[in-house]
Amino acid sequence: MFSPKVTKEGLPYDKPMERGWVGRIDGERVIHLAAQTLQSFFLGGGGAREHAEYRLDEVMLLVPVLHPPAVRVFDGQAAFEFANPTAVRGPGAVAPRPAGADTLTLMPRLAAVIGAEGAIGGLSLFADWRAPRSARPKDRDFCSTLGPVVVTPDELNGEIFEATVRVDGEERLHDSLGGFDWESARELAAEGTQLRPGDILVSPAAGEIPGIGSGAVVEVDVCVIGVLEARVG
Repeated sequence: MFSPKVTKEGLPYDKPMERGWVGRIDGERVIHLAAQTLQSFFLGGGGAREHAEYRLDEVMLLVPVLHPPAVRVFDGQAAFEFANPTAVRGPGAVAPRPAGADTLTLMPRLAAVIGAEGAIGGLSLFADWRAPRSARPKDRDFCSTLGPVVVTPDELNGEIFEATVRVDGEERLHDSLGGFDWESARELAAEGTQLRPGDILVSPAAGEIPGIGSGAVVEVDVCVIGVLEARVG
């Protein structure tokens, strides 16, 4: 999802449409697609009429899925917990510190977005923010960040997901986010229920980065997907 920095209607950069527009990134350009949301794009079979074209530096990337129906976070292959869908924010978001939290802990993860017919439509990055002084599950109830884009399976080609996390430019973690069996996770999540387009499945974390204080700028970088940036508020 994206919003032009200035649209034909004069929409200012600092007041984007909440929903944003669906776009396909092709090199250094973004092509506006005729779909209201990423969910509706998947329901339409992953095809949509093309509209205007923008340079990538002319747009602001927004959260790929606004208010996902459900978020399931796996800490192992065979078990998951639910997270708060309304707490999901996009690239460049501010992660607020809950009352009593001097610092936050970050757990970098991958996220699979469910597409049409309950299949996995693509992968993105997921920053799982935790307030260490809060009891579970309230420790993660306030914020998580998703983005910057969703990469469809045909673009992945068996990629190994090496993740680097930087805090104020300093590398704090470098590890792999690969090895998770997404199809097995999808089958478990679908048992006895229905997965809807826009549902999010989240992989186990590559590690933990504790002690992130107010004002810190954090980047989760996976080369095939991009950089998911957030700032601690």
